[in-house]
Amino acid sequence: MTAHKIALIPGDGIGVDVTDATMQVLESAAARFGFTLEPTRFDWSCETYLATGRMMPEDGIEQLRPFDAIYLGAVGWPATVPDSVSLHGLLLPIRKAFDQYANIRPHRLLPGVEGPLKAQGFDILCIRENTEGEYSGAGGRVHQGKDNEVATETAIFTRKGVERIIRFGFEQARARRKHLTSVTKSNAQKYSMVFWDEVTREIAAEYPDVTVSHMHIDAMAARMVMAPQDLDVVVASNLFGDILTDLGAAIQGGLGFAASANICPDRSGPSMFEPVHGSAPDIAGRNIANPIAAIWSGAMMLEHLGEKPAADAVLAAIESATAKGIGIRPGSHGTDAITAAVLAALEENA
Repeated sequence: MTAHKIALIPGDGIGVDVTDATMQVLESAAARFGFTLEPTRFDWSCETYLATGRMMPEDGIEQLRPFDAIYLGAVGWPATVPDSVSLHGLLLPIRKAFDQYANIRPHRLLPGVEGPLKAQGFDILCIRENTEGEYSGAGGRVHQGKDNEVATETAIFTRKGVERIIRFGFEQARARRKHLTSVTKSNAQKYSMVFWDEVTREIAAEYPDVTVSHMHIDAMAARMVMAPQDLDVVVASNLFGDILTDLGAAIQGGLGFAASANICPDRSGPSMFEPVHGSAPDIAGRNIANPIAAIWSGAMMLEHLGEKPAADAVLAAIESATAKGIGIRPGSHGTDAITAAVLAALEENA
């Protein structure tokens, strides 16, 4: 029987709630499909930072390295630790250390969920470059606190980084509806984004079966609202992908349905899976958080681990629950009730 070693980092706030819910569903799926999950819990969080001055131990990356995958609940407790500290102390170091350069976020309406748009039949896969670009961390501040203070933030785009994320996007498009949209702002950013466009055209020659579109970020934001059904795979830089995927979450009904994966495609290190929503400290531990995005992220993890039948079954169970009206609106059902409905659907469909 195959055993998969999973590093669990529940993190902060509702991250604990949704991680517990997700593992109930994933372990049920594992039992039904003949494999096991071996989770090891790492209680690294803002509480860790307050107690030790670090979001994770100095050797945290090495502790995570032997695992097959990492599951993260949520990070952040801004009332006690600035988001700039928690983000750069846990999430971003993991993404960069394990070269998880492809951030994948699916955007579509689950059965029974009503989004804010007239359009219903859309299925968008956003691919966000995850390790460089505008979030490279290159820059600094000088003359702090003085009237001549200067802050710089330098976006770093390497040929290797751009080529590999574009190529990854083409591979995803080839496996889907064979259409890729590359998002830049090359009319205003004449160096980095023109470079991105040039690389996209070079890579496109390797994929003659895939139709390619080029759009500016502002036009893409409008397209996702006005005609999301026209989109298939969307590839964007770190910043643009971050913004577009929150818009994608909005049109699919909210952050409670937004799943994501941080993929290391060559599997030289573990990939990490997490719901997109934040830690929501105000509702932590109150049986209010919607675990659907977290469970969907767990299904993406199972597929990455090679357990696609189990992943498909988990996603089908989510769809069965939402089709019955379970968890489709904020506050309509508690965490436990939604989890129970998914578990029941998983058992019924086994």
